[in-house]
Order: sequence, then C-alpha cells, then structure tokens
Amino acid sequence: MNTYIRPIYTFARSRSLFFFLCVLCNLCGQTLAQDFKTVHDGIEYAKVSKEIGGLNVNIDLLRLDLKKVRLDVHHAMDAAIGTEKTSSIAMRHGAAAAINAGFFRLDTSIFAGDAAGTLMIDGDLLSESRDSRSAILIANAPGATRVVLANLDIWANMHMGRFSYPLNGVNRERKDNEFVLYTPEFGRSTLTSSGTEYIVRRGRIVKISYSGSSPIPADGFVLSAGDKWNDDPYKRLKVTNPSRIVLRRGFDNNAGDFVAEDITNGVSQLISGSQVSLTWEKEKSNKAFAETRHPRTAVAKLNDGKFLMITVDGRSESSGGISLQDLAEYLLSLGAVDAMNLDGGGSTTMFLDGKVVNTPSDKEGERKIGDAILVTLRKKPPAKSKK
Repeated sequence: MNTYIRPIYTFARSRSLFFFLCVLCNLCGQTLAQDFKTVHDGIEYAKVSKEIGGLNVNIDLLRLDLKKVRLDVHHAMDAAIGTEKTSSIAMRHGAAAAINAGFFRLDTSIFAGDAAGTLMIDGDLLSESRDSRSAILIANAPGATRVVLANLDIWANMHMGRFSYPLNGVNRERKDNEFVLYTPEFGRSTLTSSGTEYIVRRGRIVKISYSGSSPIPADGFVLSAGDKWNDDPYKRLKVTNPSRIVLRRGFDNNAGDFVAEDITNGVSQLISGSQVSLTWEKEKSNKAFAETRHPRTAVAKLNDGKFLMITVDGRSESSGGISLQDLAEYLLSLGAVDAMNLDGGGSTTMFLDGKVVNTPSDKEGERKIGDAILVTLRKKPPAKSKK
C-alpha cells in the first residue's frame, strides 16, 4: 500500500520530525552501547533479549579490542581428531573467553572431531579446505591481533625430486582411492586398515608398510595410499630413493598476502564490505541450513576496529534461533563490516570467566565440539621506571 503524506506538514514540522527521529536513533545506539559491560581490559560482554522475525531470541555478545587480547584456535584434546567441550578447551588453556568454532565430523566413530574444512593451528595444516568455504584467518602480532574473513581453498602436494603428487586430504579417514597425509597431531597411528603407507622422517622414507595403521613418527609423517589409488608413486617411492620428500601447500583466497597462524572453517559468509552477502549456495550448503531458525555462532569485524563474537540461542520456548539472513542483518545493525557464520545448532557455546554464559540447545547441555576460538588477555608491558 502506498503512503500519501498530505501537504499540511510544513517544512518546519518536517524538520522537527527529522530531528526527533535522529535523536531516537541516537538513543537506540546509546542503549545498545550501554548493554555492554567491561569484564576485562579489552573484553566487553552483553546479553540481549529481543524479537527478531516474530520470535524472541537470546543473544550473547563479546566485543573485543584486538590490541588488548589475542585470538587462538585450539582443537579438542590438542589433536587433529577427537571432541571436547568448549569450556574444557578454554579452561585448559587459561582463556578468559571462547566460542565454539569450525564445523566438524559429528558421529561416534574414531574420527569424530575431524574438521569439516580448513584447520590450521600455529602454522601447521591439520585439515584441508572444502568447497571454497568461509574461513577466519588469525595472526597474533606483538602489538595487535589481525583477522581476515575469506573464502579459502588450500592445496597440498608431495614433491620428490622432479615429481609432484597432489594430496587428497590431511589427517582424516582415508578412502580406498585416496592419497592422504598423516602428521603427529593426528595421533599415534593412521587408523587405516589397509593400503600402502610410507613412513617419512627428516624427509626420507624409512619404512614402507602394507598392513595399514602405521605409527606416525614424532619427527615426521606418513603418506597413506589406498588400495585403489593407482599413481606413479608406487613405482618411485622406495626406502632407497635418494630424493628428499617435501610437502608444499598453497592458498587460493581473497585474503591477499595475509599470513595466518591459525585458520578455522565456517559456512557461510554473512557480510562483506558492510553489505549483506550470503554465500551458502557457493559453499555447497543448502536452503534449509540457511533459512531454518537454528542456534548460531558467528564472528564479525566492526567499523570501529573492534571484533565481535556472537551466539544466538535457539530450539527453545525462550529463544527461537535465527536464519542466516536475519543474523546478517542484525550484525549489520551493530556496525559489522565483514562477518561469517561458524558451526551452530547444538554446538553453539559461549564461555566467559569460567562458565558457559549462553544456553546450549542439546538436552544434555554443552556439546563436545571439534575446535574453538579462545580469547586470551595480552600481558601489559612493564611500566617504565622514572629517572
């Protein structure tokens, strides 16, 4: 229905109305600012309950000054597989705050907790990328932490002399037709049942096994080829081969030359350049995932330079969850410049000062997850002595 404004509104009255609306908007912004309470130098926390899309939602927010805190990705049990509660990971590492992070394999197998996309910790690649999905890239410099949100592809190759062979995966269950790398972070052995496995130490093949489940050397790695993986390495990879084996990786992304220490995965991008930008279709997710009101975990870079972590509770009478579109629009209203969605649903967890502050949706309570982003206070430099 079109709205018709009668000409009885004079310029003066219109100007007054405009002024009133401006004041109202400013008050709304001030109210939002007042919701945040400083809990540590560099960490502000807010709990908000509001109606979005006709349902009430409970929202927990952490607003961080990246000059005063650092961000680190940690996997459950400090390994490449396995699961652990967000709160447990945070407490083990002495974090002030944390949220659950990347998507992961959620089942009862021995591979539970395997990242369902990129995972890199302290520069070590623990899991390969998947479907050019969204990722958060973190670098902790001495003066401040830098964060980039980007769509990411990682490739990894094994080089031996003039020969190069692409790897199908890193630290995960290997299929019969795949060539997979296993590093010490995966565990004591490859957990395979068959195939040809090349145990490498200091760049040299020290043993070839044909029975699977090879031990992974602490100072090396294992290259595992499935029985149906037919490629030239069968002919060239030998214990007596003089060529050194070198692993190389590369990044195809929109993050420029940014060098990250830690990376974890998400689906999907929410905001790019201060505009709503949902990429779930490009990232091969589905409409139900995007549009259903799920519990959500997300991160955002704000226009004032601060960094935001957010959880939205769902699947309860008190909090109805949120779609990706509504989540993006809400983050935009908070001043988000770039934002991405992390693992949600029953995984959604926010930890602060020794306790979980949101309400996880699983009936058992907090869920064990694959990896988390931890917030740690930076140590203040010592005061300069007076002369």
